[in-house]
Amino acid sequence: MTRFAADIAEQIWDMKYRLKEADGTPIDTTVEDTWRRIARALAAEETDSAHWEDMFYEALEDFRYLPAGRITAGAGTARSVTLFNCFVMGTIPDSMGGIFDMLKEAALTMQQGGGIGYDFSTIRPKGADVKGVAADASGPLSFMDVWDAMCRTIMSAGSRRGAMMATMRCDHPDIEDFIGAKSDPARLRNFNVSVLATDAFMEAVKTNGSWDLVFDGTVYRTVEARDLWNRIMRATYDYAEPGVIFIDRINAMNNLAYCETISATNPCGEQPLPPYGACLLGSINLARLVFDPFEDTAHVCLTELKKLVSTAVRMMDNVVDASRFPLEAQALEARNKRRIGLGVTGLADALLMCGLRYGSDEAAAKTEEWLHEIARAAYLASVDLAKEKGAFPLFDSEKFLASGAMAKMDEDVREAIRKHGIRNALLTSIAPTGTISLYAGNVSSGIEPVFAYSYTRKVLQKDGSRTEEEVVDYAVRMWREKFGDSDLPEFFVNAQTLSPADHVKMQAAAQKWVDSSISKTINVPEDIGFEDFKHVYLQAYETGCKGCTTYRPNAVTGSVLSVEEDAPKSREIVAKSDDEPSMPHGDVVYIAEPLD
Repeated sequence: MTRFAADIAEQIWDMKYRLKEADGTPIDTTVEDTWRRIARALAAEETDSAHWEDMFYEALEDFRYLPAGRITAGAGTARSVTLFNCFVMGTIPDSMGGIFDMLKEAALTMQQGGGIGYDFSTIRPKGADVKGVAADASGPLSFMDVWDAMCRTIMSAGSRRGAMMATMRCDHPDIEDFIGAKSDPARLRNFNVSVLATDAFMEAVKTNGSWDLVFDGTVYRTVEARDLWNRIMRATYDYAEPGVIFIDRINAMNNLAYCETISATNPCGEQPLPPYGACLLGSINLARLVFDPFEDTAHVCLTELKKLVSTAVRMMDNVVDASRFPLEAQALEARNKRRIGLGVTGLADALLMCGLRYGSDEAAAKTEEWLHEIARAAYLASVDLAKEKGAFPLFDSEKFLASGAMAKMDEDVREAIRKHGIRNALLTSIAPTGTISLYAGNVSSGIEPVFAYSYTRKVLQKDGSRTEEEVVDYAVRMWREKFGDSDLPEFFVNAQTLSPADHVKMQAAAQKWVDSSISKTINVPEDIGFEDFKHVYLQAYETGCKGCTTYRPNAVTGSVLSVEEDAPKSREIVAKSDDEPSMPHGDVVYIAEPLD
């Protein structure tokens, strides 16, 4: 009997995660072989490797813990790839030689499979004087075009396209050009773009104050803050970008604020990282931890959850030592701080199985409860690792415990850290998990709501053809198995029926116990008014979110997954062929053969 809950899950395993010979002959004959390969590779870092191999295998079994795709595909292989998903590259010098040195580093990182983030705020604005060459600067946008061309050429290792995040400060003189860059559908297709919004800027927006655009101490222009904010909002209303990152909140809440400053994130935004920062990802599959689904006694077993989190933290910590790194600076950064990004997937399905409507106050409270338990278990597991293997090298007890995020942590956890140290500087992050969620039986992705109860998804085959696969949501399938074709209860909601405020509420609830950040797209209806749209971002800022990304179907971006109007029960979603990261909910096109 297959372990896979759906045909597409097995297809994804075969195309993306199954280890094969160069000629395509499978080495992993079953998914159990894949789990064993991962468990063995990560347990090799342990003194008692046989014991931990069994423990790691148990965590992986039945898709309960899902390492990110880089780990699932690469652990225990001889491939020259990194097991880390997330990188932010070094600070770009404001010089021609320095800029192209950074381009080379980006290419080397993408060649090994890492998605990268860059802050382009450090490049002088267009028209600024360039001493010694009798020319004006071309500005950061021109160099972003060069990065974009590089990314088109350097395909990401494994089976994913290259992806990049570009950020720019809200006070950079070229910020208006940056905001409008994605209005050209042919430009910067390999970039997500986000504005770094400071607290001072948000305050100026509220008070309708003026706002200086500055570079290297020189004020180039002064604009009205609210006008600039409206320009950001109009751009994202019309073509889904830029996103907004509340950068001061990120730095204030960073456990490592005493030794690093963050100005960029990985491509999906869940990992704000310092220069050369690196982070790996993994997710607890909450849908697999629900006992008595759809009964009055339905619940997530917290004992099982804590045990699984503890094992996952140990596995992820071992990845820091087991992984290759494209650059030595990335290896040094990763090993000095040992940050990991443990998150969840299947949240919406778990809530449905517990009879809770996604977006309700009860669902938000339950989300906060579950993520609190995960944070506690993760931090305490990391303390145990510190007792055994030592704290991360840059650990400073007094400064670490004084950080914004740690100030709200439970006192018993703080005391344990004070006494024993901690192995990992940051531990939690919520990734989009689109592919691994399908691999796990189409559980809902990350903390996103169920997008639709069923839909068709196109899969690119190695001969260039595309097959269409019907995909049914995990919780819906569980309901049908238990109750047949009876109508779904009212608490079954999906992305089409939720208000934007419900999305923000859930993101804010989750963020309270996530020390890094969250990748989430807030779906808004096409006919949402512009003032209501702007309020979504202000709600996100006021409720403690670290960033905000929305998606409104429209003539410019299209509807990446569009619901057919004449299918009232099992609504079909047809995925378009676009897979560029400019689409926040872009169709993932799976490639049958990995790229070396």
